[in-house]
Amino acid sequence: MPFTAKHMLVIGAGVSGFAAAEIGRKYGAAVTLSDAKAEADLHFDFEPMRKLGVELVFGPQDESLLEGKDLVVVAPAVPVRIPLVQAAYQKGIRVASEVELAQDIAQSPFFAVTGTNGKTTTTTLLGRLLETKYGKEKTGVGGNIGIALSLVADKIGAGGAIAAEISSFQMEASAQFHPHVSAVLNVTPDHIIRHGSMDVYQAMKERIFMQETAGDFVVLNYDDERVRGMKERVPEGVRVCYFSRTQDLDEGMILKNDTLTLRWGGKEVPFVPVDELGIKGPHNVENAMAAIAVAYFAGCSAEAMKPVLKSFVGVEHRIEYFAKVDGVKYYNDSKATNTDSAIKALETFEHIILIAGGDDKKTDLTAFMAKVKERCDALILIGDAAMRFREAAADAGFPEDQIYAAGYSMPRAVQIAHALALVGQTVLLSPACASFDMYPDMAHRGRDFKRLVCALPGNVELPEDLVEKDGGHA
Repeated sequence: MPFTAKHMLVIGAGVSGFAAAEIGRKYGAAVTLSDAKAEADLHFDFEPMRKLGVELVFGPQDESLLEGKDLVVVAPAVPVRIPLVQAAYQKGIRVASEVELAQDIAQSPFFAVTGTNGKTTTTTLLGRLLETKYGKEKTGVGGNIGIALSLVADKIGAGGAIAAEISSFQMEASAQFHPHVSAVLNVTPDHIIRHGSMDVYQAMKERIFMQETAGDFVVLNYDDERVRGMKERVPEGVRVCYFSRTQDLDEGMILKNDTLTLRWGGKEVPFVPVDELGIKGPHNVENAMAAIAVAYFAGCSAEAMKPVLKSFVGVEHRIEYFAKVDGVKYYNDSKATNTDSAIKALETFEHIILIAGGDDKKTDLTAFMAKVKERCDALILIGDAAMRFREAAADAGFPEDQIYAAGYSMPRAVQIAHALALVGQTVLLSPACASFDMYPDMAHRGRDFKRLVCALPGNVELPEDLVEKDGGHA
């Protein structure tokens, strides 16, 4: 659907809300931006919005905001169940996400990635792979990755490609989002408080491919039972490509002789051996498989993709090697905001001093603590979740004298880790929790951790110093 709004209401300030307002004004709509909080409680600069001519409304949101509106754009942080959005539905006003607004104005196809874990790494890698065909200037990366998708779509224009990281929150208000190729990486318990149940959460993930048509593709993780079963609900005429790290599929992305290989259309296309991938760990093999398949269906050649797969070493805050202090390596995995993501990080190392905890999502800790017991030499706990994590660790048999409390202090956690760490151990921040009890978001948490580590006394070596010694990022 082309952009036709004349009077737009945007609900929710922030990256997506500001972008929606900006796009609305650029394409000729009168725009009202509303947030339920008072302006003084929002740590944003609203002056650019005022200069664009956006009407700003703060505080209680009643139905009068809908008068004269023909489009309501809902920011991802705003649940569609709030009364104002429900009233818009009842009045027959179109409700859309900022992602769907991007669809309205886009002149280039979307290549979209969703899943509980691995989205950012996969989407970033996908963007690099798409550049091999479309060029850097005509390849965009946006969405849940922190860059508003509508602004990316507007910038890229025609003749390009857009790699989109898509979250379940963004899909709540998305009825028409239509990527040319989509990928679902995994579905594990997360955001149940927002969505109410695993089934609803999964349904939000599946919306990523529900508007696809003949000639489009869906890439699914065969090794994840919930994702494997999604094939039954893929629209007729859309081709499904599975990827599997463990199974020898007749068709799809597989490991053959430890080489990432695509079996498709009666051919076998080899890419790179696992040990030559720039990103490390079993989970990153899966992320690379998904990105390769999406890029292949976007028309990228295997030969052009191989150098990228070897050189791409990951993204900030996801198992990010950033410093060595007195011979001990430090990794920032602040993006691990749930237990499944943290488990994948723990599987990457042994002899770990783990910093975990934060804003507790109340998910089951059994599998996580079993992995902590298997891989960790010490456990340092922070934030709201500390007490529950301590009890779960003790129940799992983790030695209580190796559990340390740092309260709500990242400096204290870093000091404890530094005092404990010996050469041969790895210090890992992998919280298995959201950050909101201590930080505005996981990025602030990760950067604070890195800042504190780099300020430690002793011999601190940064990645630039380690390129020749260690071959770059681990």
